[in-house]
Amino acid sequence: MRDRVGVIYRRPLLELVFEAASVHRAHHDPAEVQCATLLSIKTGACPEDCKYCSQSAHYDTGLERETLMEPNEVVAAAERARAAGADRFCMGAAWRGPRDGRDFDSVLDMVQRVKALGLETCATLGMLTAEQATRLAAAGLDYYNHNLDTSPEYYGEVISTRTWQDRLDTLAEVRASGMKVCCGGILGMGESEEDRIGLLHALAEQDPPPESVPINALVPMAGTPLGDVAPLPWDQLLRAVATARILMPRAWVRLSAGRESMSEEQQALCFLAGANSIFLGERLLTAPNRGRADDAALLAKLGLRSVRAPEPVVSQTIEV
Repeated sequence: MRDRVGVIYRRPLLELVFEAASVHRAHHDPAEVQCATLLSIKTGACPEDCKYCSQSAHYDTGLERETLMEPNEVVAAAERARAAGADRFCMGAAWRGPRDGRDFDSVLDMVQRVKALGLETCATLGMLTAEQATRLAAAGLDYYNHNLDTSPEYYGEVISTRTWQDRLDTLAEVRASGMKVCCGGILGMGESEEDRIGLLHALAEQDPPPESVPINALVPMAGTPLGDVAPLPWDQLLRAVATARILMPRAWVRLSAGRESMSEEQQALCFLAGANSIFLGERLLTAPNRGRADDAALLAKLGLRSVRAPEPVVSQTIEV
């Protein structure tokens, strides 16, 4: 299977994009893009040592620690996101894992109230126990995000405070609870092309594969060990998007962090290759993101629309 992933990933680029576009059109409306908003509900002082993250307590990044937001603040942010065109609202907390008690109860309240707004809900809170996953599902959480980040071989070069198996264990609890899985990775952390192939293989071999696959390009954060890493070549991100679409044809492939530095042409190729979700707003947790006006202009230029738009679009289906 991993060899097959490598063959797909290394195809001539335009052939790869063409196949991915064909698979995408067979399973999705190619004119639709799901628009999400990601809010940091608890920022900084995370005990994990992820080398890419400005929220880690291990690094001096100048980020001020913030306590967990109040539910009313989160609901107000969700209402603003919905008014701005988002139909999916994601909540992220810089924890190793949530502690049972007041804070976790508060998160459950946030989930229930955001869900009541008619928004699809997602959360990323770190590692979960079986009971916590069950309670989040009961509160109405649609997706739980827990990324693999990179290949199993390169994982130890990026994180030492949490193991690859820890991540798999949390994903298993999420799946057992009935929630959908949001799981992807970060490209451009100094890994090899073979590591990128290994990440995509690890994602696709989950049974079932994730319903949501965020593809992130590293946004170097000052003060972190990866703060001065050279940018990932754009074709590598495009190859990852296209390969993810071919391997996981029914998933939402989310063009996530790193869009702020991508040209319109590069983003257009990613949409053509099967990316069908973006994050709206000027920030993704603590990383910069493209502005809403820029995104609206780009989607209009490309003839793309949010899944919330009411106008039906008749699209051709290409069998693969």
